Amino acid sequence: MIAKTFGCSVSGVDASLVTVEVNVINGTSFYMVGLPDNAVKESQQRIESAIKHLGYHMPRQKVVVNMAPADVRKEGSAYDLPIALGILASSNQIHTDLLEKYVILGELSLNGELRPIKGVLPIAIEARKQKFKGFVLPKKNASEAAIVNNLDVIGVDNIKEAIDFFEGNKKISPLQVDTRDIFFETQNEYDADFSSVQGQENIKRALMVAAAGGHNVIMIGPPGAGKTMLAKRLPSILPPLSLQEALETTKIHSVAGKLGENANLIARRPFRSPHHTISDVALVGGGGNPQPGEISLSHNGVLFLDELPEFKRTVLEVMRQPLEERRVTISRAKVSVDFPANFMLIASMNPCPCGFYNHPEKECVCPPGGVQRYLNKISGPLLDRIDLHVEVTPVSFDEMTSERKNQTSEEIRNDVIKARTLQSERFNNFEQVHCNAMMSSQLVKEICKIDQQGKVLLKTAMEKLGLSARAYDRILKVGRTIADLAGSENIKMEHLAEAIQFRSLDREGWAS
Repeated sequence: MIAKTFGCSVSGVDASLVTVEVNVINGTSFYMVGLPDNAVKESQQRIESAIKHLGYHMPRQKVVVNMAPADVRKEGSAYDLPIALGILASSNQIHTDLLEKYVILGELSLNGELRPIKGVLPIAIEARKQKFKGFVLPKKNASEAAIVNNLDVIGVDNIKEAIDFFEGNKKISPLQVDTRDIFFETQNEYDADFSSVQGQENIKRALMVAAAGGHNVIMIGPPGAGKTMLAKRLPSILPPLSLQEALETTKIHSVAGKLGENANLIARRPFRSPHHTISDVALVGGGGNPQPGEISLSHNGVLFLDELPEFKRTVLEVMRQPLEERRVTISRAKVSVDFPANFMLIASMNPCPCGFYNHPEKECVCPPGGVQRYLNKISGPLLDRIDLHVEVTPVSFDEMTSERKNQTSEEIRNDVIKARTLQSERFNNFEQVHCNAMMSSQLVKEICKIDQQGKVLLKTAMEKLGLSARAYDRILKVGRTIADLAGSENIKMEHLAEAIQFRSLDREGWAS
């Protein structure tokens, strides 16, 4: 008798249906076909131990397990449960008509308990798309799958519970989750707030401009000036995620296995801060079975690179294309996978190896040319893709002890949301553009028009600073964002002047 169950494989951030067919016939040996990897092949030992532990038996006949489509590689341990149930059904040890109505996935331990799996959210979305009645999976993953409505999510702790459910011996109510309630309850919860930052008004302004237009930022300053502290507060002033963005973000973290047990929807913008020893593959994604890297885990959020010059140059250079295209393509001989990578890059660095170049009180002890060599670790093309270059100076004692009330993150975010609303209306007819930082060169020409005085100012700045064409576009984009924050329809002289002063590293003689 041929028994049929259904699972799913995950490629990129999308899932595709896998049909598991099991046939127990006369003969000997266990055969698994359909391009299974080692983790799938090893399931035989886990399945045999689990079903024996429950009092069932492994058939001493020829067992053929076919996983279709046969030309797609099957990877991971999540197929344990559908294969085990298929073997029991094919050998007439369990009797049910429900197996083909559910997507079934789960990794088995030797005593039959189920361990959590990765990629549950995209699998649940595919199950609903394929019109399955429900999804049977480990209970620890059930909250994540229950985000998807119109799908019965059945969480089980072990294979015995799954058997009892399918045979009708135990009724398990589908898990219900109010996605919107979870989303709105947690989307504004942040651990850090700008109200606790003393001084640094110019940096707060720069980060406000960056948040309003989705611009990339690099902060240059001595150790202890507050670069990391300010960067960690940036997500708290970004506009809240939309429900669609939250689902996109959750899918990526689900595929990467970063959600944790009993997790569900990610309602806050992610903040990722990898160490400078990170490899190229860990940053952009990849591997034999392509997995999302840090830039994709930062999708719809912030990627913070602390001590930027300490990162390997090859690691930084692989970010250049994703920064422009806002996605990353991982290509292998037989597969090509796209991961979204629409993130804000926030970087910080010391101005020199000793950290005290341009310090108001301490003297730089770097040798001649040391500052420039340090800065040269970051390529010009990468710096061109960073819109705002901001110098961070140490906070004075008077500012630190001041009792002046600071703006809260909520107050700053309200101004940011107003500016983003203007941009949403402006780019309503452009599907791939949602904020000023995403404008193409053609759009910049159409939207960021300046008067004659502005052109003279910009020409002077271009000549004196030696700016590239890309930097020219960046200044216009930032000027447009500053105008949006001011509620101005046109980019005025003061908006351009402020945008130009955010190009610190382009100033002639900055590192001489």
